[in-house]
Amino acid sequence: MIEKRSIGVSGLLVRPIGLGCMPLSLKGRFPDGYGVSVLCAALDAGMDFLDTADVYCIDHTDVGHNERLIAKALGEWKGDSTSIVVATKGGLERPGGAWIVNAGPDHLETACEASLKALELETIALYYLHAPDPEVPLAESVGALAKLREKGKIQHIGLSNVSVTDIRLASSIVPIVSVQNRCNPFDREAWQQGVISHCEQNGIAFIAYSPVGGGTGKVRSKQHPALCRVGQRYDVTPFQIALAWLLRKSSNLIAIPGASRMKSAVDSAAAMNIILSDNDMAELDHAFPST
Repeated sequence: MIEKRSIGVSGLLVRPIGLGCMPLSLKGRFPDGYGVSVLCAALDAGMDFLDTADVYCIDHTDVGHNERLIAKALGEWKGDSTSIVVATKGGLERPGGAWIVNAGPDHLETACEASLKALELETIALYYLHAPDPEVPLAESVGALAKLREKGKIQHIGLSNVSVTDIRLASSIVPIVSVQNRCNPFDREAWQQGVISHCEQNGIAFIAYSPVGGGTGKVRSKQHPALCRVGQRYDVTPFQIALAWLLRKSSNLIAIPGASRMKSAVDSAAAMNIILSDNDMAELDHAFPST
């Protein structure tokens, strides 16, 4: 039995590897029917945490695509959909396909309402500020999320793409249960800048996105000698070793690898069963120092 991990003090418990759903909705995506199949395969493989955002789409005409896809998949999945935790985000826009930050209170309220409709929910279990907005004081953005929580639109609040200073400020306004930053063997700033240790010390879950490298970083993972050597010992892929390494590094960490194909989703879920030895951890820690 795979032990579940807590999303901070929210009371939400999920398995340590969830699905980053963004690849299912970007330019060049597969038809929606296949996207639903990928989501259902991930759920069948044991994932119970789906990460999305309103802007996981092609452009401004397509906002909410990923959320609608998840709603459709949960409606078709043969399992208990009430056991699945869905997290989404607000605070970005996609004009003409660009990625633009807009964490103004009015935009966040509108975005949250649209996400509720797209996900076919009355309340969102976990809602993130997608990124701090340099044009809007962070306290105003977080304050807007606090008001949405008071109204019952969202249950718990998270932050994404933030520093320790951001987390401290936000936490002084409203309870923060989760922080989602980029983290993988090649991107270790979350350790080096103290974000993971701060989360560990303050009961905040750390959600690692792009945990096997993301985009071109996947090539580095696939070819890295240490990941390949350890993978051969367990008869698994270098990607699965990267995930297993992250999970062993911190019991507070939950990884959300992306997937656009069923096999990728199933393989990522299988990494939850890999328990790396102390010797293998030492080899990987030497290859990827986190301090």
